[in-house]
Amino acid sequence: MLASIDNAHASPVAARVLIVDDDPALRNLIVDYLESHGVNARPASCAVELERELLLGEPSLIILDIQLGQDDGFNLLRKLRSRTDVPIIITTGHRRDEIDRVVGLELGADDYVTKPFNLRELLARIRAVLRRRENTMTPTKREHIRPNYRFGGWKLNSRTRKLIDLEGAPVALTKGEYALLTAFLDAPQRILTREHLLQATRVHEDVFDRSIDVQILRLRRKLEADPSSPQIIQTERGVGYIFALAVESW
Repeated sequence: MLASIDNAHASPVAARVLIVDDDPALRNLIVDYLESHGVNARPASCAVELERELLLGEPSLIILDIQLGQDDGFNLLRKLRSRTDVPIIITTGHRRDEIDRVVGLELGADDYVTKPFNLRELLARIRAVLRRRENTMTPTKREHIRPNYRFGGWKLNSRTRKLIDLEGAPVALTKGEYALLTAFLDAPQRILTREHLLQATRVHEDVFDRSIDVQILRLRRKLEADPSSPQIIQTERGVGYIFALAVESW
């Protein structure tokens, strides 16, 4: 995957990146730049064209403009994240509009850039996000022998990576959420620093510390009865987080 991105003269066959933006000049500029650096870049101007591209197969990464003309970029992001964990970098229109960036990250974006942005920076962020994804997809010996878990009425099947809630219903987890949850389940009722969690989830390279906080927020929304007052994943201010429930493994 990464060879075609890191080598400007490589054949652009491994990484397929969708650029979803309603500005044709900017869209074509991004496509041309990425293609010149060995990335198979595909343009889409709206939700319909995005869906058409998705029917051709899951891309390696999506660059999504949040301010997408007639289409609501946040709704598109929400729909994408409900059906796939493909990495998504959002673009926002104003450096001062921090709310858009925060909402985008909370909805599942992996990173963001603000317009106007440097194309070299965009390429660097694409490389970083794909590196992290490759790291999370690389199995380790520990994962092959990882046990199943029970905690507070919940169950996690490590072989199938399925989380089952108290009612017996499955709860979908992204790869990042799964890695974070298993890091907690391996060390329940112990304070884990943010640095430890970054290392444990193998997304510590080229990533802002806020990424762990965003993953914690997403996981709380799936586990907690009231995410605003978490009882399972608790914050130890200035130190890190603690998984408060007892965990049984088998």
